[in-house]
Amino acid sequence: MSASRVKIFSARRVITMNGDEPAAVATLGERVAAVGTRRDLRDRFPDAADVDLGSGVLLPGFDDAHAHPSVLADGGLYVDLAPPATGSAEEVRRALAERAARTPEGEWVVGHNFDVSRTADGPSVDRALLDRVSARHPVLIIHYSYHGAVANSRALAAAGYDETTPDPAGGELVRDGGRLTGVLYERAWMEGYLGHGSRPPLVPRPTMDARVESLRRMLARMNAAGITSVTDAMVHPADWALYQAARDAGALTARVGMLLWYEFFEPARALGMRTGFGDSMLRFTGVKMMTDGAVSGGTCLCRAPYLGALGERTAGIQVMPDEEIAEVVHRVHAAGSRLAVHANGDLAISKVLDAIEAASAAAPPGPGQTHRIEHCSVVDPGLVERIRRLGVIPVPFGAFISYHGHNLVRHYGTERAARISPHRTFRDAGITVAGSSDYPCGPLEPLFALRSMTTRRAQDGTVLGPDQRLTPYEALEVYTAGSAAASGAEADKGRVAVGRLADFTVLGEDPLSVEPEALADVPVLSTWVGAERVWHADSESI
Repeated sequence: MSASRVKIFSARRVITMNGDEPAAVATLGERVAAVGTRRDLRDRFPDAADVDLGSGVLLPGFDDAHAHPSVLADGGLYVDLAPPATGSAEEVRRALAERAARTPEGEWVVGHNFDVSRTADGPSVDRALLDRVSARHPVLIIHYSYHGAVANSRALAAAGYDETTPDPAGGELVRDGGRLTGVLYERAWMEGYLGHGSRPPLVPRPTMDARVESLRRMLARMNAAGITSVTDAMVHPADWALYQAARDAGALTARVGMLLWYEFFEPARALGMRTGFGDSMLRFTGVKMMTDGAVSGGTCLCRAPYLGALGERTAGIQVMPDEEIAEVVHRVHAAGSRLAVHANGDLAISKVLDAIEAASAAAPPGPGQTHRIEHCSVVDPGLVERIRRLGVIPVPFGAFISYHGHNLVRHYGTERAARISPHRTFRDAGITVAGSSDYPCGPLEPLFALRSMTTRRAQDGTVLGPDQRLTPYEALEVYTAGSAAASGAEADKGRVAVGRLADFTVLGEDPLSVEPEALADVPVLSTWVGAERVWHADSESI
């Protein structure tokens, strides 16, 4: 090994998440070779390169255990309808009409990041409004959560939907007096427009070169937030190809774990692939499936009714029937792969645990075969005990209490909203918890999530569940060691220690010393993956 590959990192403070605080870290290639004082490391590695981080605070790189970079690689090429740029229904219409005016007739006009709750007169964004955008183009708006969409008449016809079409299993075609409003939930839009399994997507994908460049920009934004690893929570074959192309183009500036959509598991299994296939930069992490809707959108499956997305009492939407849940869980578990099951509501979580218990009884889990429940938002003591006993890792939203608190209270009331994303309950039960943005469903910045987890303060100032607050150190552990464990990489990532990957985030202030309310404002100075800098504060704006 060449001594020229050795680097010595020194900083004002080094937070290893191991309980020790060395003054410096030596790296060899992409891994940590030693920790200690700068003098000791200089004596051991006299020819090492110095990386003086000055007053910066070095800590393990942030790891987002559930986000959607590949979705954003396409979405970055759509019309961005996020407030406040399009803060009213008329502004939404105008932005889409501008795109339609320069789009050849018959081609799709697609917008994304639409948030009905943050758009003035948001409920009026429906089929009629989109028909005013264009009658010559199919027009589709994708909700920020990707659990819903709005289509114009031409887009509805392209999917084969009319007033006589029954609601598809696991989805809903919203009607008003029998007429389709254009509002679609869950499988009604996901399968109708994006395509699943053998069904091709209606919405054309951009070229691979365009997708790679959009993904490059997306990962750069994540690097700017201090993220060194991310798990893509819904990967299709086209996304797998995207990541391979991005790797070939040198565009992977964060380590990527891929959760393969369950309908593609059998072809992967036939090739001999299972959880862990790949290397430290790009890896098959597990198999994703979805049992219910969105907690912030009011479509998750709960035991007790609540005020749903349409302003009516509901228990939510079950996306997969019980038999399919049980069959897929059994098949993936028996094959030795990791399950990552989307379940928000307590009823959905219970159904998932039923299936995992049955699969585990039929075939004990293999070494390192730790399953996950994505979001795991609404639980009770009985569910918590079952999660602990099975060794399942919850992947709750990091930032939703702060960012979506108003929606949670509107749907579930203050008392139930206070129990959503119960980080403290999980940790106190001895359960490993991972950190997740679910971006674009919530902010991607881990420091914003750390503030939410430590304050539980919504944007209107309401504190939801003060008993669920974490300390800054605990919140930091969720977004480092916890996320690493959720992807099966706890031996490689999440802590600064000898032999582990040299993935670092360098902050301008000490996250363990500032007031929790100030965590979201702590600046990221630089981000390092495998001891190589992938972003720094003097970089061009993303």
